[in-house]
Amino acid sequence: MKKAYLIHGWGGNPENCWFPWLKHELEGQGYTVFAPAMPDSENPKINAWVNALKKILEPDKNTILIGHSIGCQTILRYLESINTKIQFGGVFLVAGFIHLKGLESEEEEEIAKPWLSTPINWEKVRKRAKKFVAFFSDNDGFVPVEDAKIFEEKLNAKIILEHNKATSMMKQA
Repeated sequence: MKKAYLIHGWGGNPENCWFPWLKHELEGQGYTVFAPAMPDSENPKINAWVNALKKILEPDKNTILIGHSIGCQTILRYLESINTKIQFGGVFLVAGFIHLKGLESEEEEEIAKPWLSTPINWEKVRKRAKKFVAFFSDNDGFVPVEDAKIFEEKLNAKIILEHNKATSMMKQA
């Protein structure tokens, strides 16, 4: 059975932006789609979000993971936390970040700080999926397009750079 998990971003929910459209599209391709509401999305914490994934995910070659923004970070941190030889079918990262720019308040900076300063074990992550694809937009006000190089180097991710496709606010998508 083909399954897809859609992990929203900071301040988001499963009904934001392109998630309903993508859910519909994937279901049309025979996927069973799960789009969980992540805990306390206005104040996301690494452990809470990773633990939420641990409760619902099991590695499977027919399962894909799709994240946006902090949802991408959550997927990466989930992948580094599991011990299995089974790989996910694919991981798709939309506006995944290693660095952030344009944070507007001290509160936002404090929320982002653990996500930015806690290292990722890229080697472990790379082993947990058959393929990685990372999408970036050249007009993203929060995610530097230069982060694409990191995903390419560390995960051997296919990079798709879009023109003028960023949402107006990272936290809303």
